[in-house]
Amino acid sequence: MSKITFIGAGSTVFTKNVLGDCMFVPALAGFEFALFDIDEQRLKESENMLKNLKQSLQANVVIKAYTDRKEALRGAKYIINAIQVGGYKPSTVIDFDIPKKYGLRQTIADTIGIGGIFRSLRTIPVMWDFAKDIEEVCPDALFLNYTNPMAALTGAMLRYTNVKTVGLCHSVQVCSKHLFESLGMDHEGVEEKIAGINHMAWLLEIKRDGKDLYPEIKRRAKEKQLTKHDDMVRFELMDKFGYYVTESSEHNAEYHPYFIKRNYPELIDKFNIPLDEYPRRCVEQIERWEKMRDEMVNNAQLTHIRSHEYGSRIIEAIETNNPFKFGGNILNTGRLISNLPEKAVVEVPCLADRSGITPCYVGDIPEQLAALNRTNINTQLLTIEAAATGKKEHIYQAAMLDPHTAAELSMDDIIAMCDDLIKAHGDWIPKFNDSKTISFA
Repeated sequence: MSKITFIGAGSTVFTKNVLGDCMFVPALAGFEFALFDIDEQRLKESENMLKNLKQSLQANVVIKAYTDRKEALRGAKYIINAIQVGGYKPSTVIDFDIPKKYGLRQTIADTIGIGGIFRSLRTIPVMWDFAKDIEEVCPDALFLNYTNPMAALTGAMLRYTNVKTVGLCHSVQVCSKHLFESLGMDHEGVEEKIAGINHMAWLLEIKRDGKDLYPEIKRRAKEKQLTKHDDMVRFELMDKFGYYVTESSEHNAEYHPYFIKRNYPELIDKFNIPLDEYPRRCVEQIERWEKMRDEMVNNAQLTHIRSHEYGSRIIEAIETNNPFKFGGNILNTGRLISNLPEKAVVEVPCLADRSGITPCYVGDIPEQLAALNRTNINTQLLTIEAAATGKKEHIYQAAMLDPHTAAELSMDDIIAMCDDLIKAHGDWIPKFNDSKTISFA
């Protein structure tokens, strides 16, 4: 029996989206959906939910929960990863509260920035443990990573393990659609080209019947910027750098040094930036889950509509050999984007079919966009270096190279802040060695 293993299956809503989607794929008839999570209560809830959904959809699959990770993985053909190491408490709270004491404010803190760095340092060792099991019990499996920080985690897997890995996000497939909705434009029949890095990929081309739609997009965007709205950072970036970026304004506000600045507090209101947004969302999600738990977990009439997530469609394409094009995160081997580093993880068009995942060559992207990408890549690469070497100096360097952190804090404050974060996270991150090659005295 073929198997899809979902690690982090206690995320019941997301598990429903991805594995519920898979129930609509005839080629997966007879597959086992193997669930694993370290939270046994949440695991049981997801198992109950999926069994109800299976019954409702009359899906020919087997639902099985495991408390032994290696057994959950054994023989898997596909692995879906959706873990969060450290959770909202204590780790997310630490990621926000300690930087705030230094005057460093964040919005989401899950990609780069000081929060993204420490989320990576918590998560990379756990994923490398997964890799050891995968290499032993299902070495040919395809690992579909949904966990952030996407670029750092996917790069750590691709560079330091033998696990076939592709990173999947939600922003590429909705980028132009949401932009057009925001501007009151018709999205029907548009042709687009998107490439860059995760959360900072660029809408390089947007056309209909060969006509460039960017002039009209920019005209309407300038008009919309005259009144407050929820996408002001991205519109400002498009105005100054020429292209629209895939991920949301609240994310991009902290990827650049231009928007969250102590010396320019008026920018927060001007660009409608939601500081501390992710902790608020976490609290709201926890409260919402408590209200919807019974309705989802114990609902015999539970149903599902296939979502826009890439996972089921990639698996379907491989199983059926009907090609599927998607935006995937993959190493920049052979310079898929030729003006970005080879060690970087890039987000480029990819093709899935029976041969697996084939990324597409993009070539150069506009130099100003590559330059913005490189500022984030620097931090991603140094974070992976810290995880791989165990050297504390690379944590400091990753933080000092982060555009937002460097724009706000001195080197000494960055180092002190990192030390405070290391101490506060305790056993959630590995022990790091003090620098032997660089003096920070």
